[in-house]
Amino acid sequence: MSSDHLKISGMHNGARPNVFSNAVKLREQMTEPEIRLWEYLKSKPQGFKFRRQHPIGIYILDFYCHKLRISIEIDGDYHLTKKQKEKDANRTAYLTELGIKEHRYTNEEILNSFDKSVTDIENIMSAASLQGQGERRKRNQT
Repeated sequence: MSSDHLKISGMHNGARPNVFSNAVKLREQMTEPEIRLWEYLKSKPQGFKFRRQHPIGIYILDFYCHKLRISIEIDGDYHLTKKQKEKDANRTAYLTELGIKEHRYTNEEILNSFDKSVTDIENIMSAASLQGQGERRKRNQT
């Protein structure tokens, strides 16, 4: 049996219909920073497809690239509360267990330092792509 949890369970990892419904609502109510970043990500930077408001398990990822297994989250001020920090930590642990690397940005970073944020995301994509190539080579050699 493969250790690739997402291939075993699908790219949504058992998300229920209500999570998909909530994702649709969130796509219709994107924040200004989400809209701005989506304008960039939907162009398939470096040839990688991103999905917005992607259901996975009980969570909805702001932006997700399945091929690279990276999630990009844009956090508003409510992420600074103790309760939300705990929820975010649980979510990050869940995604890590699935082999998904989560990257977080604040609304302010996207709005006020967009070019820097995009450069960072491009570096993350490059590193994830190189890591994936190395892992594929290892599998092919065995």
